[in-house]
Amino acid sequence: MNTKLCFTKLILLFVFTCFMSSCSSNSQVKSEQKKPNILWIIAEDLSPFMGVYGDSINKGHTPIIDKLAADGVLFKRAYATAPVCSASRSALISGIMQTTTGTHNHRSNRFTDDEIVPEKLRIHFPKGVKTIPELMKKAGYFTFNSGKDDYNFHYDRRALYDTGTKEDYVAGMNGWQGNFAIDYMTVDNYVWNAREDKNQPWFGQVQIMGGKKDSKYVREGEKLAVNDVPLPPYFPNIKSQRKAWTDHYNANRGSDVTVEKILKKLEKDGELENTIIFFFSDHGSNTSLRHKQFCYEGGMLVPLIIKGNHKKLKAGEVKNNLVSLLDVSATTLAMGGVALPDYLDGQDLFSSKYKEPKYVFGARDRCDYTIDRIRTAVSKKYRYIRNYFPERPMLQAGYRDNKPIVKDFKRLHKEGKLTPYQDKHWFGIRPEEELYDLKADPHQMNNLAENPEFASILTAHRNALENWIKTTGDKGQNPEDATQLKATYDMWKDRPRFKNAKVNPEYDQFKKD
Repeated sequence: MNTKLCFTKLILLFVFTCFMSSCSSNSQVKSEQKKPNILWIIAEDLSPFMGVYGDSINKGHTPIIDKLAADGVLFKRAYATAPVCSASRSALISGIMQTTTGTHNHRSNRFTDDEIVPEKLRIHFPKGVKTIPELMKKAGYFTFNSGKDDYNFHYDRRALYDTGTKEDYVAGMNGWQGNFAIDYMTVDNYVWNAREDKNQPWFGQVQIMGGKKDSKYVREGEKLAVNDVPLPPYFPNIKSQRKAWTDHYNANRGSDVTVEKILKKLEKDGELENTIIFFFSDHGSNTSLRHKQFCYEGGMLVPLIIKGNHKKLKAGEVKNNLVSLLDVSATTLAMGGVALPDYLDGQDLFSSKYKEPKYVFGARDRCDYTIDRIRTAVSKKYRYIRNYFPERPMLQAGYRDNKPIVKDFKRLHKEGKLTPYQDKHWFGIRPEEELYDLKADPHQMNNLAENPEFASILTAHRNALENWIKTTGDKGQNPEDATQLKATYDMWKDRPRFKNAKVNPEYDQFKKD
């Protein structure tokens, strides 16, 4: 064979091999560098009454959520920052505790005349603070929110999300978006399919109705009847209370159906494999009193499952460390390859530098027109609660006053038919401090703050809370700005439930003689 020809062939073979190796290498690098999609499935008002959380009544009746946990990481001790939606969501979307940013009062920064919020009512974040979707957009992500904003600060919705209508923009400037949640992902232009470049990674929020309406989606033959679920002893055993309590168990079953629809849509669209899913709720059950808007476990404890094709997500892992939803904000940024801003209050849950906190803190402030201030610290074993308005009873005037559960409660109080605990707990003066052993007393009815044997534990939790209030600059220490409070008054003043109730004295300054 011609030596020159042979040499030429060898050169060509070498070049071809290098080219193919380079292509393979580039392809591999490109594959490795492809960012994951990240989806928040946020359930409204949903306590974790699910099989995977050890609930015996719903065992076997939340199979999709249980499977999500089996394929991902389950967090048993995840807590909201507030037991009400707008405050909790304001913290979640910023990664900063709502009491630090001044977004702690429920439905503040609002205007009711279908116009952009006037300057005097606007609550602004400190300079340099960006929301999670804004940071994800800067990192190259397509962003969307197919449902509820409900943020207590002034923002341009177009700066947060890449898709939405003109009406959504105006609603966002007013502090919330009216389209709260969608049924079964029916509005395609709000989701991942709206992006023009199908290779672009996306970060999205999908809202499901959870504790509010998902009970209507229970699978056929699986709906619980009113008497199928026993009541906690802090509720009177009457039909309205049994129905409210059972509704929430059904809501968990219905949410399972909703999550299944979302997962099937992801799979159908070829998006499931490269998507990290965060499933959680903004706070606990809304169907029963003492949960939503209050700082007991029922209001603060939420489900949290993270599943996806990521090296740090180990299928079937169960974590019992204390977690705040602020950690969801930080972990989302970290998984999206975004450098964490130093102002974040949460941690990347999968970082090698992660350190489990000794306490997770929570706060409740004005809810609708009901003015209260409660702070809480939960540790591995105990929950500590501080009531700053102990003279205002648990059942002071509130937005649920027209609901049967409240009407019946007040009727039984007048008739003297409540148990001594129920009567004192709901209608008496509240203790300034509460301390509960969560394992020995899961219903949180035995207040250890009054027991001298627990004095050192009480002091430790009290000091931790007071230090947190001081170091984070808790803005709940000061009365709400008069212009914001006046806006709340104007929103409610003509509604019968407000006019006919003994509302807080803070509103007296706005009443006409």
